[in-house]
Amino acid sequence: MPTLVDAVSNERDALLAFLEAQRGGLRRAASGLTEEQAASTPSASSLSLAVLVRHAARGEQWWVEQLLGGPAASAPANWADEYRMPEGETLAQWLVRYEEVAAATEKVIRDLPSLDVDFPLPEAPWFSPNSRRSARWMLLHLIEEVARHAGHADVIRESLDGKTAFELLYQAQES
Repeated sequence: MPTLVDAVSNERDALLAFLEAQRGGLRRAASGLTEEQAASTPSASSLSLAVLVRHAARGEQWWVEQLLGGPAASAPANWADEYRMPEGETLAQWLVRYEEVAAATEKVIRDLPSLDVDFPLPEAPWFSPNSRRSARWMLLHLIEEVARHAGHADVIRESLDGKTAFELLYQAQES
């Protein structure tokens, strides 16, 4: 991880800061690219930077909606579709949407009385029946997922134009 999170005084701030640091890595990996570059798949993987940003935004929104007990977006009928950019969607649109999702997540988490608030998980083959998770668990899971995808994004970006996460961080700090 090319950024270090500042020291914070409480767990909630720390978890939100670590999540934002990982989001920043993912966004930086996609910065300055054309839509064509962002949609390309230069590695052995079928993932593109645009798809990773889209997936991270959709995944975070899904988890926060689960926490709120609202109608979360249903899982795709074909999981491979989650990793394809639909016709007409762009990286630029998804970067804006990701910022909106991040702001919504922060508001929801800050409004909770405690990170111990728990919520039921939907029925899915990967959850035990009647599973519940805390808001703390959800934040840790989001950090894990976004970090994984930020790592994928680093490899894809370096394959595209040779820029590393550190170079992109220095560029962002200079602007």
